[in-house]
Amino acid sequence: MSDIEKVKKLREATGAGFKDCNLAIKESKGDLDKAVEILRIKGISKASKKMSREAKEGVVAISGDNKKTSIIEVNCETDFVAKNENFINFVKELSELNNEKNSNIEDLKNTQMQNGKTVNDNLVALIAKIGEKITIGKTKTISNNSSTNYQYLHTVVKDNLAKLAVVVSLETKDESDTVKNFGKQLSMHIAASNPLALDSSLIDKDILDKEQELVNEELKNSGKSEDIAKKISIGKMNKFKEENSLLTQAWVMEPKKKVKDIIKELSINDLKIREFSRIKIGE
Repeated sequence: MSDIEKVKKLREATGAGFKDCNLAIKESKGDLDKAVEILRIKGISKASKKMSREAKEGVVAISGDNKKTSIIEVNCETDFVAKNENFINFVKELSELNNEKNSNIEDLKNTQMQNGKTVNDNLVALIAKIGEKITIGKTKTISNNSSTNYQYLHTVVKDNLAKLAVVVSLETKDESDTVKNFGKQLSMHIAASNPLALDSSLIDKDILDKEQELVNEELKNSGKSEDIAKKISIGKMNKFKEENSLLTQAWVMEPKKKVKDIIKELSINDLKIREFSRIKIGE
């Protein structure tokens, strides 16, 4: 096999550019296996140099069915790369594997992809080939046999890839169109309103503490008496919790009502929201 044929074969196997493959063939003295290893090492070197950059673009992908649904965020530096065919193909396959691995990142990174290489090795190779920092971001898998998952994609890039994705799980024995329509509308509401938790008791304590600090700072030089300031503080915190808890948020499609009011009006006794996940690029 001539060196040109080896370079071609190496390009097909690794996806690396002609120049890099040609140099690897020369450095390995024509040994393809050694050439692959040389490219892998160089890829790691190139990737490590890009890790200090910011990666705020990318896509969010959804995979699975209505009983087990997964979301995964993959970040890159530019929107141009987010639409790159190699990047999109990588994310699509990664998304399916993420569903299999129940969003366990460590397991996912060590899982083999279709080309026989691990996710991590493919990620390193993709960074070297595209020339941008690429990272795996937030992931979530929602799975329960007694509930049905509904999803929503906003600003779709391609197929099941978008800039924002929502999955919400509803538990009920009712399989009517009323429930299905509510599930779709609720996922759109979550996309628009960005609730922090299902109810106020589930909001992260660190978030509440930070908000309380901001309220205290606002009231510190207000000139209000201690008792009045305390009442105002309680009122502001209660409002924050109400506006950021899914059940007490104003329903996007009918703002005078809360989400819990809409659920009550459906008159489906066993209907409840089990959990939800919302992931948006750049947040």
